[in-house]
Amino acid sequence: MEPSVESLKNLDLSLLAQRLGKLCGEHGVEVTTAESCTGGGIAEAITAVAGSSAYFASGYVTYANAAKTRMLGVEDATLNAHGAVSEAVVRAMVKGACRQSGADIGVAVSGVAGPGGGSDDKPVGTVWLAWGSEQEMRAECLHFPGDRQAVREQAVRQAMARLVETLDTLDGSA
Repeated sequence: MEPSVESLKNLDLSLLAQRLGKLCGEHGVEVTTAESCTGGGIAEAITAVAGSSAYFASGYVTYANAAKTRMLGVEDATLNAHGAVSEAVVRAMVKGACRQSGADIGVAVSGVAGPGGGSDDKPVGTVWLAWGSEQEMRAECLHFPGDRQAVREQAVRQAMARLVETLDTLDGSA
Protein backbone atom coordinates (compact mmCIF):
# COMPACT_ATOMS: atom_id res chain seq x y z
CA MET A 1 0.00 0.00 0.00
CA GLU A 2 1.65 3.19 -1.20
CA PRO A 3 0.98 6.35 0.80
CA SER A 4 -0.56 9.18 -1.18
CA VAL A 5 1.55 12.25 -1.68
CA GLU A 6 -1.21 14.36 -0.14
CA SER A 7 -1.48 12.19 2.98
CA LEU A 8 2.25 12.49 3.62
CA LYS A 9 2.25 16.24 3.01
CA ASN A 10 -0.48 16.56 5.62
CA LEU A 11 1.50 14.74 8.31
CA ASP A 12 2.97 17.50 10.44
CA LEU A 13 6.42 16.44 11.63
CA SER A 14 6.24 18.38 14.86
CA LEU A 15 2.89 16.78 15.77
CA LEU A 16 4.24 13.32 14.91
CA ALA A 17 7.34 13.97 17.02
CA GLN A 18 5.25 15.18 19.96
CA ARG A 19 2.97 12.15 19.69
CA LEU A 20 6.00 9.86 19.53
CA GLY A 21 7.41 11.44 22.69
CA LYS A 22 4.11 11.08 24.53
CA LEU A 23 3.83 7.41 23.54
CA CYS A 24 7.45 6.65 24.44
CA GLY A 25 6.84 8.17 27.86
CA GLU A 26 3.61 6.27 28.41
CA HIS A 27 5.20 2.95 27.50
CA GLY A 28 8.69 3.55 28.91
CA VAL A 29 10.21 3.01 25.47
CA GLU A 30 13.49 4.31 24.10
CA VAL A 31 13.79 4.81 20.34
CA THR A 32 16.76 4.92 17.97
CA THR A 33 17.26 5.68 14.29
CA ALA A 34 19.49 4.21 11.57
CA GLU A 35 19.46 6.48 8.55
CA SER A 36 21.02 6.54 5.14
CA CYS A 37 19.21 8.63 2.51
CA THR A 38 17.52 10.85 5.11
CA GLY A 39 20.88 11.90 6.52
CA GLY A 40 19.68 12.32 10.11
CA GLY A 41 16.33 13.90 9.29
CA ILE A 42 14.40 11.45 11.45
CA ALA A 43 16.65 12.07 14.44
CA GLU A 44 16.34 15.80 13.82
CA ALA A 45 12.54 15.57 13.90
CA ILE A 46 12.59 13.54 17.12
CA THR A 47 15.05 15.82 18.91
CA ALA A 48 13.17 18.98 17.91
CA VAL A 49 10.86 18.14 20.84
CA ALA A 50 12.00 19.46 24.21
CA GLY A 51 12.62 16.57 26.60
CA SER A 52 13.33 14.05 23.85
CA SER A 53 16.50 12.97 25.65
CA ALA A 54 14.20 10.97 27.95
CA TYR A 55 13.42 8.55 25.10
CA PHE A 56 16.03 9.18 22.40
CA ALA A 57 19.67 8.64 23.36
CA SER A 58 21.30 7.99 20.00
CA GLY A 59 20.83 7.62 16.29
CA TYR A 60 23.08 6.52 13.47
CA VAL A 61 23.68 8.16 10.11
CA THR A 62 25.29 5.41 8.06
CA TYR A 63 25.36 6.84 4.57
CA ALA A 64 28.22 4.67 3.32
CA ASN A 65 28.04 0.88 3.25
CA ALA A 66 31.23 0.68 5.31
CA ALA A 67 29.51 2.70 8.05
CA LYS A 68 26.51 0.36 7.98
CA THR A 69 28.91 -2.53 8.57
CA ARG A 70 31.14 -0.82 11.13
CA MET A 71 28.49 0.95 13.21
CA LEU A 72 25.47 -1.34 12.86
CA GLY A 73 26.95 -4.75 12.07
CA VAL A 74 25.28 -5.07 8.66
CA GLU A 75 27.18 -7.91 7.03
CA ASP A 76 29.11 -7.31 3.82
CA ALA A 77 27.46 -10.43 2.39
CA THR A 78 24.01 -8.90 2.93
CA LEU A 79 25.04 -5.64 1.28
CA ASN A 80 26.64 -7.47 -1.64
CA ALA A 81 23.70 -9.81 -2.17
CA HIS A 82 20.87 -7.29 -1.86
CA GLY A 83 22.35 -3.79 -2.14
CA ALA A 84 22.03 -1.02 0.42
CA VAL A 85 18.49 -0.18 -0.70
CA SER A 86 16.83 -3.43 0.31
CA GLU A 87 14.62 -5.05 2.89
CA ALA A 88 17.45 -7.23 4.20
CA VAL A 89 19.68 -4.22 4.83
CA VAL A 90 17.11 -2.01 6.57
CA ARG A 91 16.10 -4.91 8.80
CA ALA A 92 19.76 -5.45 9.72
CA MET A 93 20.09 -1.71 10.37
CA VAL A 94 17.19 -1.75 12.86
CA LYS A 95 18.66 -4.77 14.64
CA GLY A 96 22.10 -3.19 14.79
CA ALA A 97 20.85 0.19 15.97
CA CYS A 98 18.73 -1.35 18.74
CA ARG A 99 21.59 -3.64 19.79
CA GLN A 100 24.22 -0.87 19.82
CA SER A 101 22.05 1.76 21.51
CA GLY A 102 20.06 -0.45 23.86
CA ALA A 103 16.86 1.12 22.53
CA ASP A 104 13.58 -0.78 22.60
CA ILE A 105 12.50 0.17 19.09
CA GLY A 106 14.13 1.67 16.04
CA VAL A 107 13.53 2.77 12.52
CA ALA A 108 15.86 2.41 9.54
CA VAL A 109 15.72 3.93 6.09
CA SER A 110 17.78 3.47 2.94
CA GLY A 111 16.83 4.75 -0.46
CA VAL A 112 17.62 6.42 -3.75
CA ALA A 113 16.86 10.11 -3.23
CA GLY A 114 18.29 11.21 -6.57
CA PRO A 115 18.74 12.94 -8.81
CA GLY A 116 21.13 10.15 -9.89
CA GLY A 117 21.86 6.68 -8.61
CA GLY A 118 18.64 5.03 -9.71
CA SER A 119 18.34 1.86 -11.77
CA ASP A 120 15.58 -0.09 -13.50
CA ASP A 121 15.14 -2.20 -10.35
CA LYS A 122 15.51 0.71 -7.92
CA PRO A 123 14.53 3.98 -9.60
CA VAL A 124 14.95 7.37 -7.95
CA GLY A 125 12.36 7.64 -5.20
CA THR A 126 12.70 4.00 -4.07
CA VAL A 127 12.97 3.87 -0.28
CA TRP A 128 13.10 0.83 2.02
CA LEU A 129 11.92 1.39 5.56
CA ALA A 130 12.02 -0.98 8.55
CA TRP A 131 10.75 -0.34 12.07
CA GLY A 132 10.25 -2.24 15.28
CA SER A 133 12.39 -4.03 17.83
CA GLU A 134 15.48 -6.16 17.45
CA GLN A 135 13.24 -9.25 17.67
CA GLU A 136 10.17 -8.14 15.74
CA MET A 137 9.90 -5.62 12.96
CA ARG A 138 8.11 -4.73 9.78
CA ALA A 139 9.45 -3.40 6.51
CA GLU A 140 8.07 -1.80 3.39
CA CYS A 141 9.28 -0.56 0.04
CA LEU A 142 7.97 2.83 -0.99
CA HIS A 143 8.22 4.86 -4.18
CA PHE A 144 8.12 8.59 -3.58
CA PRO A 145 7.71 11.18 -6.32
CA GLY A 146 9.60 14.45 -6.54
CA ASP A 147 13.10 15.75 -6.30
CA ARG A 148 15.78 14.80 -3.76
CA GLN A 149 14.37 17.02 -1.03
CA ALA A 150 10.82 15.76 -1.56
CA VAL A 151 11.91 12.10 -1.43
CA ARG A 152 13.85 12.68 1.78
CA GLU A 153 11.03 14.63 3.44
CA GLN A 154 8.45 11.99 2.56
CA ALA A 155 10.74 9.25 3.90
CA VAL A 156 11.16 11.10 7.22
CA ARG A 157 7.40 11.58 7.57
CA GLN A 158 6.67 7.94 6.76
CA ALA A 159 9.31 6.75 9.25
CA MET A 160 7.87 8.95 12.00
CA ALA A 161 4.34 7.80 11.18
CA ARG A 162 5.39 4.13 11.39
CA LEU A 163 7.00 4.65 14.81
CA VAL A 164 3.86 6.37 16.10
CA GLU A 165 1.62 3.64 14.66
CA THR A 166 3.76 0.96 16.30
CA LEU A 167 3.47 2.56 19.71
CA ASP A 168 -0.23 3.32 19.18
CA THR A 169 -0.84 -0.42 18.78
CA LEU A 170 0.63 -0.98 22.24
CA ASP A 171 -2.30 1.03 23.63
CA GLY A 172 -4.71 -1.58 22.26
CA SER A 173 -2.81 -4.49 23.78
CA ALA A 174 -2.09 -2.97 27.19
